[in-house]
Amino acid sequence: MNGPYDALLLVAFGGPEQPADVEPFLERVTAGRSIPPDRLSEVADRYLSVCGRSPLNARMRALLSAVRAELAARDIDLPVFWGNRNAAPLLADAVAEMAGAGVERALAWTATPYASYSTCRQYGEDLVAACSTTGDGAPAIDMIRRHHDHPGLLEPAADRLSDALARLPEDRRDRAHLLFSAHSIPTALADTCDYVAQVREAAKLVAALVDPAGHHPHEVVWQSRTGSPRVPWLEPDVADRIEVLAADGVDAVAISPIGFPVENFEITWDLDTDASRRAEGVGVAFARAAAVDDDPRFASMVVDLAVERLDGPAGGPRRGVGALGIRPDTCPGDCCPDLRQRDHPDGDPQMPVS
Repeated sequence: MNGPYDALLLVAFGGPEQPADVEPFLERVTAGRSIPPDRLSEVADRYLSVCGRSPLNARMRALLSAVRAELAARDIDLPVFWGNRNAAPLLADAVAEMAGAGVERALAWTATPYASYSTCRQYGEDLVAACSTTGDGAPAIDMIRRHHDHPGLLEPAADRLSDALARLPEDRRDRAHLLFSAHSIPTALADTCDYVAQVREAAKLVAALVDPAGHHPHEVVWQSRTGSPRVPWLEPDVADRIEVLAADGVDAVAISPIGFPVENFEITWDLDTDASRRAEGVGVAFARAAAVDDDPRFASMVVDLAVERLDGPAGGPRRGVGALGIRPDTCPGDCCPDLRQRDHPDGDPQMPVS
């Protein structure tokens, strides 16, 4: 490999894997925030209802193996590491491991393709903090660009949504609505970034692949809001929207978790548990598309994004099929600002606690 990078780091939010992990995980997620104790207890009980396990870490281990295999298949000698923001393996430990392996400059891929403070810039801040903890031997780490319209995300998402449609009752399938769900964020935060535009474009592109004739209505919905009810967040909530659709005569929905490429607890709880129960309560047939992280095309996309940054003959083209344009490697200094202290001095309403 002829390039300036000698490692790839996969970065994710993290999640608990056993009951003993739940409390430390939630403490990391909510550090410095004014979260009511009853709210934390409610979230902890949700995790404990599924044995304290989020699916995210297991899926990241599988993705780690798949990315390594894809690099080997392309004859690219690039070691791959993995670190989480809020659960072991923590970013600080991953960076220390990289330093111990002699890594000098690495690329970091984060498990979200969209641009906002909490889905992009904050990860960069976390990487800086992890390098600071390691000290003088820490590698320099550059982040991989946002990539909401990469075919390696969209094509697997379309196939998974088609599979979900096929699971609906045959007599309702043809009139099903397609819902694309992503994590809600405060509207003040959404106004400072391209998060909503990117989610909407990804949904539009996937819908066109699934239903090129436009037979099925489709729309973006939001989930997993946290924080003070006085702070406006993106709406409609997915479960609320299903109930409204039912009142309008809709009797089947297929949902793509387009905002969550890697399977995680928020999908499990907000869609598989809450939204599906609400749908059942109003007589709406419900099918949820699987996340795309275990599709070989997704691992290939991660490698594509790394290869973009390599110098020489190994460097590759930049792929994106949307109208918003390819994101730059380095974001402008004023994009996706941190509004926590300016607008929410009592705590961070942006990051999930469920």
